[in-house]
Amino acid sequence: MSGQNPVTSGSNTPETGSEPPSAEGLAAAAKTASKGGLPPVHLWNPPFCGDLDMRIARDGTWFYLGTPIGRFELVKLFSSILKLEDGKYFLVTPVEKVGITVEDAPFVAVDFEVDGTDEAQVLRFETHVGDRVEAGPAHKIRVVRDEETGEPAPYVMVRAGLEALIDRKSFYRLVELGCHRDGWFGLWSGGAFFGIIPSDELSDD
Repeated sequence: MSGQNPVTSGSNTPETGSEPPSAEGLAAAAKTASKGGLPPVHLWNPPFCGDLDMRIARDGTWFYLGTPIGRFELVKLFSSILKLEDGKYFLVTPVEKVGITVEDAPFVAVDFEVDGTDEAQVLRFETHVGDRVEAGPAHKIRVVRDEETGEPAPYVMVRAGLEALIDRKSFYRLVELGCHRDGWFGLWSGGAFFGIIPSDELSDD
């Protein structure tokens, strides 16, 4: 076999079942399983087959064997079979489960739309792989602040425990939509209020 990486170069020839798990084999299985929408990964409980040298960087870039995966459709395919179990991330098919590394959140929210105002406001986010999610009780927004710098890291729930890190430009836009409620500065969406920062801390800046 040549030294060319078939995942990043364009080929996704599946491996045989007798060989170790590979990105190519997973891609082929995911493609079959994802016909008609997102695969029902919550229904799959295959045996663990080891870890794969695959990583999702904080900016949402996927790496395989240390090389960025440049094909959007392939990244989207892999993202459709992501599963979170006991704080660890896996790619899952009906017959195998492999561990991967996620530096922060598996998705990045790169844009959003807003309808309405105040308590009637609805925020609809889009991720870097094309997922669309409406923030609300089932898709909560949360903000984690760095213990040393106090810098906020905002997230929105996408599905089944998988979150998207809201990118900086979108967060700046969100702050402009914020309001104060019960001692917190935050955001309304889908009938729920999500606190970002205590109001008294904001007023002290």
